[in-house]
Amino acid sequence: MAQNQSDDTSTAPVGTPSPKGRIDGIDAARALAVFGMFVVHLGVESMGFLSPENYAWDLHGIVRGNSSALFALLAGVSLAMMTGRTAPAGGEPLLRAVTRILTRAVLIGLLGAVLDIMAVPIAIILTYYAGFFLLALPVVKLRSGALWAVAGGLAVVGPFLSFALREAFFASELRSGAVPTLTEFFLTGYYPAVTFMVYVFAGMALGRLDLTSTAVRLRLAVTGVALSVFAYGGSWLLLGPLGGLDRLVAVSGPGLTGLSPGAAADPAVAEQVRYAVTDHAESISGQVPTDSWWWLAVNTPHTGTTFEMAEAVGQGLIILVACMFLCDRFRIAMYPLTSVGRMPLTVYSGHILVLAVVIGVLGSAWATPWLLEWFVLGALVFATLWRLLVGRGPAELLLGEAADGVVSLVDERRSAAGGRPGR
Repeated sequence: MAQNQSDDTSTAPVGTPSPKGRIDGIDAARALAVFGMFVVHLGVESMGFLSPENYAWDLHGIVRGNSSALFALLAGVSLAMMTGRTAPAGGEPLLRAVTRILTRAVLIGLLGAVLDIMAVPIAIILTYYAGFFLLALPVVKLRSGALWAVAGGLAVVGPFLSFALREAFFASELRSGAVPTLTEFFLTGYYPAVTFMVYVFAGMALGRLDLTSTAVRLRLAVTGVALSVFAYGGSWLLLGPLGGLDRLVAVSGPGLTGLSPGAAADPAVAEQVRYAVTDHAESISGQVPTDSWWWLAVNTPHTGTTFEMAEAVGQGLIILVACMFLCDRFRIAMYPLTSVGRMPLTVYSGHILVLAVVIGVLGSAWATPWLLEWFVLGALVFATLWRLLVGRGPAELLLGEAADGVVSLVDERRSAAGGRPGR
């Protein structure tokens, strides 16, 4: 997984991080994204502090979709930092960076395939991520403004293009899981590229900015609020005053409830049909149905609409700015959280392996109260101790060593062939 990389991880003074140093707030935000996926993967039944009757579903609804989107957004930030930070790299540095990214993509994809063999009830994202890194390579030389334009253009055009293609050529079908087909990867899977590349491109645009600048952070916070207002307000306007929800009830309601097409006109059952439509909107995983264009007006998680993407990016910006603020001022208190964010591949993969063991021991009754809290506490303790005693996370270390080895091999071959050796 791409990382917030720097050779200097500890010398920048609190409150004034070096432009060349590691930004702890990015790590903290990445840790929150990982823990958000813990919440979704383990489910509300695994919560002890928040029981299903006591705001557990509210927390699940907040992080569902947004955590994986934040993960992709921060992956884009890391890709930008690996390829020059505020000034896109070129020449030898870019070649080596691209080689590292390609190596990481291959290994992360293989790891995702291996984790899929564990057969845990999780839509593993790593194989999708490997493909996202490859799709990001053609734009690594773009600056922030151009990357924002690419992200914004895809966010507007992508949902309509996906809807039209799926309606015309790709009928709804069962998905294969963590190792997607090309159709699933681009359009119909759990994390379709037509949606998630918006987050990656937006993250790359962020990574091209000077994130240590107070003025930049303030602009990002304001942008995050504006995107969130647009997402909620625009969806509400289309579904409410402009009648979008009524159209969905009329077109999609019968298929969701099994009632006759005219049943929704009966006030006695109209509310039941409306609930079925809104509940379905909350449970979509990847993309909206294609029986009505009005589905593109919803902003619920994993729907791949313009409003959903605007909300996810907006909230991601707010979380990132808040984490950078807290890490600049409370660096020691945030140390456990940033430790998890420094080894996301280790923690993400580890929680899948541990969950596989838990399921093997407890069987179908594995989702017991307080399991989520134990997973979070275990991740915090492990990451903190590993960082203190060893440093870089085990998976991240192996990935980095492999990438460096491939870079050295490429340099040697170029030198032997008469090309300019890397330095």
